Formats: sequence, structure tokens, C-alpha cells
Amino acid sequence: MAGAGVGWAGAAVLVPPSNVLDATPFTYVDVVPGEVGSSISLNTAAEWSLVLVGSNQAVGTVTGVNVTAGQEVIVGATLYSVNLRPVVIAQGDVPAFRALAQDTVGADVAQLQRALSSLNLYRGSASGAFTSATTTAVKAWQKALGVPQDGVVQPGDVVFVPTLPTRVSLDTEVVTRGAVLIGGEPVVSGLPGAPAFTVPVTETQAVLMPTGTRVEITSPEGGLWEGYATDRAGDDSTGIVVNVQGKDGAVLCGDGCAQVPVEGQTLLSSRIVTVETVTGLTVPSAALLSNADGTVSVIDADGVEHPVTVLTSARGISVIMGVDEGLSVRIPATEG
Repeated sequence: MAGAGVGWAGAAVLVPPSNVLDATPFTYVDVVPGEVGSSISLNTAAEWSLVLVGSNQAVGTVTGVNVTAGQEVIVGATLYSVNLRPVVIAQGDVPAFRALAQDTVGADVAQLQRALSSLNLYRGSASGAFTSATTTAVKAWQKALGVPQDGVVQPGDVVFVPTLPTRVSLDTEVVTRGAVLIGGEPVVSGLPGAPAFTVPVTETQAVLMPTGTRVEITSPEGGLWEGYATDRAGDDSTGIVVNVQGKDGAVLCGDGCAQVPVEGQTLLSSRIVTVETVTGLTVPSAALLSNADGTVSVIDADGVEHPVTVLTSARGISVIMGVDEGLSVRIPATEG
């Protein structure tokens, strides 16, 4: 009996099984509702580009710092104090370089007059001539600031920047409580309207992100920012990044850009939508038959061919139009 059992086992193991593919060349699946899409998860780097916009001309000890990194300021805002004297910001292309007082004339005087007008302290024209009306306005301004009302604006009293309002960042290694300033330090940087957003990628990942690819970025506070891939920069040796911007030139981070820290680079979790999600009737992509004339069809259990339109495909599944739900179609579409 033992010998017979061994013989049967050997026969059972050694006899080749019938070829399943030859016996059943196709299998069948039903057309069912579903959704198809694809995405990958990567990090998006957000980083501000700081541009130097103003220098300090005050001399003495920093006795107070009044703005934080990235804070938006308007004309007349106090940036910091030196020897208890406020250093304020105003708009102008000419940096402060001299004392401005009665009978001084120049473009820097006109800048000062426009600033005083914005503060509702001066009602004359920005003529560039320091008149008695300008002196009166300066004294009113000095009173509001709590400094001696001598009608003279010292070079260190104002930092002129090209544009206001603007978001600023001070050089915190230079302007800090107790630091000594000698004048001339480049300390005020301006921020653009939004940080730059880039996605560091490999060459393979870059191929998945052609222009227009949608990128869903999780903001530092947990919200969702939507951007779109534009162009790419770099190569394998230097590192490849794909630039991401808001739709149709809009600010990607909207009114939440202040969430991005001013200093350094911030990495944000992101979803790269390589194939947009489409809902409809689905079949395995292997069920699709591509014809010589460019059309696509599926074949039912009776061998009848049904033309279809493919809406999208991802991860081996396709969304199609042209057939009814529940139709049984064969896979693979062609034998072998």
C-alpha cells in the first residue's frame, strides 16, 4: 500500500497540468461604476526672496524693535528705535542722507512732504521746497512720535523704501535690543507678494509633472493651497525642481502667505495630481481593444465588439463611455 501511494503521488506531481490559458483564453468582468485618478505625494518647498530696500542711518543703541519678520507696514510705521528715538518708514526712491530743515530743497524733501500728506499732517504740494508749512507739519509729526519738536528731520529718523505698503524683515543680527549702530547698515529687506513654490523631483518624477499639472499643497496651518506646475529648472547633477504657481497668475497662497516663515525654506506636504479623478463606468484597461483606425472598443461575452470612448486611465483601470453598466466584457481584449 505504501508503494502504491508513492507511485500515485509521483504520477500526480510529474504529469504536466493542462494549459489553463489554452482551455480558457479569456476571462470576463462587468462594466461597473467607479472613479479613476492617480497622484503622488511629494514635498513642496516655499521660500521668500528677500530684497534689500533700506539702510539704517541712525547712530546709537537700539532701544526697541517694533516689527516682526514679514509684517506689513505702511507709511509712518516705526521699525525700531535708537536712543529712544523712533526710526520710521516712508516711501521714496532717494535714501535718507542729510538733515531736512527749513529752506532745504530736493527730491528727498518732496518724499518727506508726500509722507506727511499721507499722515494728514501736510496739505501743501510736494514741491521739494522745505517751507514753513512743511516745518509746521514736521513739528506735529515729531509731537506724535514723542521726540523734541525742532522741525528738523535727521537722516536716521526715516528709512525711505521704494514701495508702501510692503512686508518687511529686519536683519535681526544687526537690529536687536542693545546693539550699537554706527549708520549705513543694510538692515531693511522687503518681501514680494508671495513666496516662491518649487517641488524637488527626480527625472522620473519630473516626467509625471508636465506644465499644468495640479498640485495640492497643505499650508502650515492645515489648509489647502492649489497650484499648477509651470516650468522646471536644474538637472540630475544640480537637482531638478518644478516651479509651481497659482492659477492664471493668482497668488498661490492667497491671503495666507504670512503662514510661511520669512527665514529659510519651508517644506510642505503636497499631492501631485498626475491623473485627475474622473467618475463613470469602469473596466480594466486590458479589456480595451485598439483598432487600426484609431478607435477603441470592448468585446462582450458573445464576441460582439462595442465602440467606446476612453475618458481617462490610471493604474490599469479606465473610465469609458458608449456601453451600459453591467455589460460583461472579456479580458484580455485579444487572445494572448
